[in-house]
Amino acid sequence: MDKKKFEPIEVELKKNKSYYWCQCGASKSQPFCDGSHSGYFCEPVLVTVKEDQKRKLCTCKKTSTPPYCDVTHKTL
Repeated sequence: MDKKKFEPIEVELKKNKSYYWCQCGASKSQPFCDGSHSGYFCEPVLVTVKEDQKRKLCTCKKTSTPPYCDVTHKTL
């Protein structure tokens, strides 16, 4: 297993903008949803923030704090 592919992606989130975090892992535009989940068991997670900020978003999809990375990928 290539652990590097599960490294979180740091993104700039803008105040009051809506983002959809990919929860299924099928999106080609990780960490955000591109609609590839169609037919999967899950839907994307809506993310909004109250102030502009940089955050690391999970790509392993095992985080206990979705959509934010909690370093679970290091144990996979």
